[in-house]
Amino acid sequence: MTDCASEPTSIDFAIIGGGAAGFFAAIACSEALQTGASNKPRILILEKTGHPLAKVLVSGGGRCNVTHACFDPAQLVQSYPRGAQALRGAFTRFQPADTMDWFEKHGVALKTEPDGRVFPASDAAQSVVGCLHEAAAQAGVELWTHTGAKEIRKTDNLLAPFLLRLQPGRSSEGQPPHPASLAVRYLLLATGGEAGGFRLASELGHPIQPPVPSLFTFSIPDQRLEGLAGLSVQNAALKLCAEGGSEPHLPGLEQSGATLITHWGLSGPAVLRLSAWGARWLQARGYRARLMINWLGVTPTESMLVFLRQYKENRSNARQKVAAHNPYHNIPLRLWKRLTQAAGIEEQHNWGDLSKPALSRLAEELTRGSYQIQGKGPFKEEFVTCGGVQLDKINFKSMESRLVPGLYFAGEVLDIDGLTGGFNFQNAWTTGWIAGTNIAQKLSNHL
Repeated sequence: MTDCASEPTSIDFAIIGGGAAGFFAAIACSEALQTGASNKPRILILEKTGHPLAKVLVSGGGRCNVTHACFDPAQLVQSYPRGAQALRGAFTRFQPADTMDWFEKHGVALKTEPDGRVFPASDAAQSVVGCLHEAAAQAGVELWTHTGAKEIRKTDNLLAPFLLRLQPGRSSEGQPPHPASLAVRYLLLATGGEAGGFRLASELGHPIQPPVPSLFTFSIPDQRLEGLAGLSVQNAALKLCAEGGSEPHLPGLEQSGATLITHWGLSGPAVLRLSAWGARWLQARGYRARLMINWLGVTPTESMLVFLRQYKENRSNARQKVAAHNPYHNIPLRLWKRLTQAAGIEEQHNWGDLSKPALSRLAEELTRGSYQIQGKGPFKEEFVTCGGVQLDKINFKSMESRLVPGLYFAGEVLDIDGLTGGFNFQNAWTTGWIAGTNIAQKLSNHL
């Protein structure tokens, strides 16, 4: 990069990526530095788009699920299909209680919903975005939009070991043009799960776990579900199986919870958790697998069959139509009718007329229904990727590279992903805070 016409601009701490992790690292670093204006290190966020914090703004349906009210690190890490072991220690240094305290001290009132999800009391993600922008500005953090890193080169300069060549961008109105290159003392990659960040990390010697989608819905064309979009079952139990029927011995491939029928198949918290834990397993099979559904949660088939026999033998039920009289109020009637049809029970059949084989088929349909997954949902729900910079080359006490001194990582660029419920943002806050405060400590030694 000797083709630059002018000397590179010196930056003490540069962050590539203007998302949650990048902003939080920059703010944490500046707030941890007890310095006057005359010797304040220069901290810069580079955002290649014109919309920093864009993902924060649209997260949680525009409400921004800031974190999850789980304050035991050992329990908290159970919501991370990848990265749990690495995050265990990190959460002892900065966890959801610290996140909530930070935002409330910076003027964002929070509320905790019954399921543990934490949102701004305003129910507006703009409250979080505005807070981060204001905190960064007050801390003296610089933000350059429309400016990405084209290339990073390691140099022998101990005071600025990273030379960044920037992608052409444009400055804010009234500001001078951005330089073509930067000489950086400490560098943080917080690019999220996008290919450009993985490329930069790889060029600096870091191995990358190939990214695949996580947190997605299932495409299941099935007559039992057609026309029922919008119906949900609050506590269905789901299990992934290979197409041949074998059941994988992997953690997380059985999930229970709310399940939503969509125009293309299934969604809802249980499905999203299942897709997260099975992200690589499903990707390796081309998103084709068998899904076993117990619409009644953990109720075994045998117990269900006993109940159905007793229900049939009750005189008050004997003359009732099976399709019209559903003994399970958690299963919507329209879905119940489809399941009875799938069990071969005609609409005119009474409970008292059901044969033992028909009862057995109904019990199986309710507790062991087999559905064929034929792909991911047609819309891009997956905000999260599984994959990224391999974790064994990162020191999670500082978020510094074990391969390249002065290089740090935070957020989704790492091979870490959490379930829905605020866990992915907590990864961003925690790793960003650890990186920022560690860099602040090093910068303070140079002042």
